[in-house]
Amino acid sequence: MTALASRTGNLPEAFTTFVGRRHDIAEVRRVLGSARLLTLTGTGGVGKTRLALEVAAAVRKAFPDGTWLVDLAPVREPSAVATTAAAAVGIADLGDRPALDRLAERLAERRALIVLDNCEHLVDACAELAGVLLSACPGLRVLATSRQTLGIAGEHVFTVPPLKVPDEAVELLRDRACAVRPEFRITDANWDTVSRLCAELDGLPLAIELTASRLRTLTVEQAVDRLEDRFALLTGGSRTARPRQRTLRAAMEWSYELCSPAERLLWNRLSVFAGDFGLDAAEDVCAGEGLPTPEVLDVLDGLVVQSVVLPTEEEGLPRYRLLATIREYGRERLAESGEEKRLLRRHRDFHLALAEGIADRWYGPGQEEALTRLRAEHANLMAALAHGDDPQATLALATALRYHWCAGGFLAEGRRQLDRALAAAPDPTPARARALCAASWAALLQSDRAAADRWLAEAGELAERQDDPALRAHVVGLRGMEAAFQGRLAEAMPLFECAVAAHTTAAGKAPAVFELFQLGAVQMDLGDPRGRETGRRAVALAEAHGERWARAHALWTLSCHAWRQGERAEALGLIRAALEIERGFNEPLSAALMLETLAWILASYGECERAGRILGSTRKMWRDVGADISAFGPPLDDDHARCEQSVVRALGQQGYERALTVGGGHDNPRQAIDCALADDVEPAAAPTPAPGPLTRRELEVAALVARGMSNRQIAARLVLSLRTVDFHVGNIRAKLGFGSRAQVAAWWATQAPPTQ
Repeated sequence: MTALASRTGNLPEAFTTFVGRRHDIAEVRRVLGSARLLTLTGTGGVGKTRLALEVAAAVRKAFPDGTWLVDLAPVREPSAVATTAAAAVGIADLGDRPALDRLAERLAERRALIVLDNCEHLVDACAELAGVLLSACPGLRVLATSRQTLGIAGEHVFTVPPLKVPDEAVELLRDRACAVRPEFRITDANWDTVSRLCAELDGLPLAIELTASRLRTLTVEQAVDRLEDRFALLTGGSRTARPRQRTLRAAMEWSYELCSPAERLLWNRLSVFAGDFGLDAAEDVCAGEGLPTPEVLDVLDGLVVQSVVLPTEEEGLPRYRLLATIREYGRERLAESGEEKRLLRRHRDFHLALAEGIADRWYGPGQEEALTRLRAEHANLMAALAHGDDPQATLALATALRYHWCAGGFLAEGRRQLDRALAAAPDPTPARARALCAASWAALLQSDRAAADRWLAEAGELAERQDDPALRAHVVGLRGMEAAFQGRLAEAMPLFECAVAAHTTAAGKAPAVFELFQLGAVQMDLGDPRGRETGRRAVALAEAHGERWARAHALWTLSCHAWRQGERAEALGLIRAALEIERGFNEPLSAALMLETLAWILASYGECERAGRILGSTRKMWRDVGADISAFGPPLDDDHARCEQSVVRALGQQGYERALTVGGGHDNPRQAIDCALADDVEPAAAPTPAPGPLTRRELEVAALVARGMSNRQIAARLVLSLRTVDFHVGNIRAKLGFGSRAQVAAWWATQAPPTQ
């Protein structure tokens, strides 16, 4: 089961106990204490991954800045290794900077551990990744698992041995057999037979676990008899294979043949999934001849019982997965069956239907859940896009994923996939026209105006040639966005007006909300008295359809306008509401825009330290995106510059840099929003505090410390989190050079600065 992401990493939690290997764990920990790169090698099924995860969990405290697992089993392209590692660490795939550069920047100052799992099919790319990161990040350690060493300077190698027979191997068999057959016991009467079984499995954990799953229905003696027959057959057929490989394959073959025909069929067909999959996908893709849809669940459950399929969790969703070795074996059998091409097409068609359904229903309820599902399916979506037998289907899938790319945090991947799909399908089809619009949107968000211009021109020509009103509306709206981003507001306004009218006519009112909130923003920036009402219409339209993404953006534009009009309380309320919605999307581009506005408002209230920390959060997100706020037009850029000047005047350059560093410590946009809103009470228009090192909030906290309140009481009084108060009290003592609360109280009595 994949654990929920946190600041300390993403290590999965095991469903089963870890048996034996005490000496191996101790030795790996010892070597890892001095080696910066340690590779665990060994044959497939020997337990490299499980040992690495056990060690990583045991040494987590030694790496306070994070311990992350990078699972490379589903990755097929060497170019995807760095992006996969960046995603595992929590770096959004946005902007045009190489993922490896962004990853090195994120880890440069951290004491962290990365587990690179299943490197053998991507050795060169993994070697490059490890080499670059270890050179750029002095506090980083890398623990790799691979059937082949990475072969770079400084690499230490630990060959993972099989389990000791009989002790560890028998204990693993007993543990796993009891899980499926609670009454199973190892006694004096069956000890020799159990030991023989483990010896013939060469102590390989995967082989033992597969065998143990069969003890639900077989005796140990029956298992030994069947296994011996299978070994003899395989030895005769593959004399060049290493003994342990023959043994593992024998166990796989044997386990496969003990499955029912329906279970074998499902095992084969499930091998088309990359990474994990949901029940609905298994039913849709794998049902067919020999396996009716209503039977898939029961057959899948049978494979779970036999440890062929593992239950897991991704993005909070229940999922299933095959171990890499088991998936590869199933894929071989699928190819032998002649079904592989048909199953790959069904896999692609399922994910195309899923993506198109989400895109068609986007401007309605369930947007956060839709993006969560697409994130969970990301590996399968990439596999479906790589299928490549039908360029038009690939084009349609890349287009249908436009909200996954542009609102779900995969902007750079979206650009790559759309570029590739457009290049492979040059015919002037309706699918190409829609893809051109999706690619233009992604290019505009990346500030690639040249590409956006080129694609919009072609999309406009195709819209006219195909006489497609909805497509024309998209093109006009994107041209309005392009003009607005370049500061040509007077030109943008009629384009947005035209797009809103065209969308309302062509596709109903809901999709018009996207252009409607942008129209309101342009009108307000131009001083058009209709602007605020247009923004409110966008909010109302979104609410009426249960839509939240555009609603958050409409609230943000209204907040910007209210703040510029001097209506700070209203602006603060609006941006809080926008951020409460936005945190559910966990997307850096929109989060950065909205947090910028919160910083401006807080700075205008004199909350300059908080504003500085928020600017630190947005600075990090802009770097991840590969752009800055100037890409979205002059008004926002000017507001940012004024806010920054205010914060520097209040904190000094050193204080400002310190606030930026603190604010940039988050791992994802949701966390940044949580921190920004954690102590977000209504600021009061208080008199300017007396000159000194403390901020307005710290003066308020110091006054309550002087009154003898505990941190918990202060938190309740000021409606702050306890962690926030702890942070403020620590800052106060550090700035004043005091070691106790009594000294803070004494200082307060002599200085008596004004309170809020």
